[in-house]
Amino acid sequence: MKIPRRALKADVPSTAMGDIAFNLLIFYVILAQGQDDSHVKWNPATAKNLENHKGGKVAVVIDVDGKIYLNGNQKSETELSDAIGRELGEAPVGERTVLLKVDKDTTAPRFEPVIEAISQAGGELIHILQQEVEIKDKK
Repeated sequence: MKIPRRALKADVPSTAMGDIAFNLLIFYVILAQGQDDSHVKWNPATAKNLENHKGGKVAVVIDVDGKIYLNGNQKSETELSDAIGRELGEAPVGERTVLLKVDKDTTAPRFEPVIEAISQAGGELIHILQQEVEIKDKK
């Protein structure tokens, strides 16, 4: 004699699906906020006795070709101030740091308008330099 089996019914709780969706959303938002300017080519200027500084909310890069990038996205001089202002939002003083990375061969007429745009947007400018390495001759 065969005993009839019951069909198994598996229900996925809808609250678990909501939690998974929420966690994925947070994950992607955090990844989207990363500042990736790795595709921008620039040679940093060097200096002695530098002090380390933590990262800022906004990064402006002037690359070897003189192109301006805001958080990895190319911008023109005319739209830079407004774009920086939008990125900084309503951040209080002390949290309006703008990291400026300028190629070492960039001339003053190219980077001075960028500095002015940062100032107009209310940013606190930090110029990124590379520690100068001293090479001693062995003789």
